Amino acid sequence: MQCDYFDAGLCRSCTLLDRPYPVQVAEKEVRVRDLLGERHAPAAWLPTMTGPESGFRNKAKMVVGGTIDEPTLGILDGRGQGVDLRGCGLHTAGIQAVLPTLAAFVTRARLLPYDVPKRRGEAKYVHVTESPTGELMVRFVLRSEQALPRLRAELPWLLEILPQVVVVSVNLLPEHKAVLEGTDEIVLTERETLTMGLGRVDLQLRPQSFFQTNTAIAAGLYAQAAEWVDELDPASVWDLYCGVGGFALHVARPGDGRTSRHGHREVTGIETSEEAVASARGSARRAGLDHVRFAADDATRFATTASAGPGTAPPELVIVNPPRRGIGATLAGWLEGSGVEHVVYSSCNPVTLASDLDAMPSYDVVAVRLFDMFPQTPHLEAMALLHRR
Repeated sequence: MQCDYFDAGLCRSCTLLDRPYPVQVAEKEVRVRDLLGERHAPAAWLPTMTGPESGFRNKAKMVVGGTIDEPTLGILDGRGQGVDLRGCGLHTAGIQAVLPTLAAFVTRARLLPYDVPKRRGEAKYVHVTESPTGELMVRFVLRSEQALPRLRAELPWLLEILPQVVVVSVNLLPEHKAVLEGTDEIVLTERETLTMGLGRVDLQLRPQSFFQTNTAIAAGLYAQAAEWVDELDPASVWDLYCGVGGFALHVARPGDGRTSRHGHREVTGIETSEEAVASARGSARRAGLDHVRFAADDATRFATTASAGPGTAPPELVIVNPPRRGIGATLAGWLEGSGVEHVVYSSCNPVTLASDLDAMPSYDVVAVRLFDMFPQTPHLEAMALLHRR
């Protein structure tokens, strides 16, 4: 992948851009093998799933910089000044196509870019997400509601120019801190969700819900988990750190009329984000999966308390998809002593994957597959299938 921004030294986010893509993938495979070592070497290393090395990012999180009349959408340099990256080759073609219009909208709505060094201004970020069908969700992260009337007044112009934009919202981030969004969201369109079609399931994505940035690889990740779970055919599954329900809804077998050997497979998804849980519940309703339950809770608290009462039992299979810090000693310890027969562990950080496996010596690593979710960077997704001895 050739990038003018990288060559000019304007953006160095793609730290592996100077390596051929096959070399990047090979280096990631070696790193994961080394981290797992002999103690966690799987019985089977499945082929790494790769996709396009450019044009794969379904989400753009662009800092608004510059001036009202000449806004930039991209990043900030070392002095806190805007660097325009509208042509970033990682983004899908659909996102690249609308960024100039969104910059023009900043001007029309008189959204003063937030000046980080001076701590003044209104517009902090523009977030854009594209679905597999080309529909878009656009979120404007503002310092306050001050500019909201102007944004509302100009919104019909934006929707006429860009009919593919189906969800528009304003996120309020009044604090001066290095985060991408605040807690309050104001949806400005009739539609509140973006439909992300992925194989077995259409996931309904609300504005503050997390979704994997690489749609094709995410679909492969969920499909692999569903294949493993279908082969094991458990009666009950917990999906911890479930997000918008990608794993839970895929392993619930929507739409094919099959059930487990025990009847309907009981699936429970747990996620701290209430917005993500609302997305997951909406997806389950649309898919007719009334037997799939989602709850907003801490994964560790849920696991350690849900099966502690009399007459309760842990599920046959647990899926975990934690943040970079991993599942941690408490949840790993619970799994170790729980009697859960099978674990599907999807990790975005092989370092913490290895340390968590150290705390679960009763499990054998049956298979591992890597998913190159983030080409041009060292990051990846590794998924392991574990069976209790």
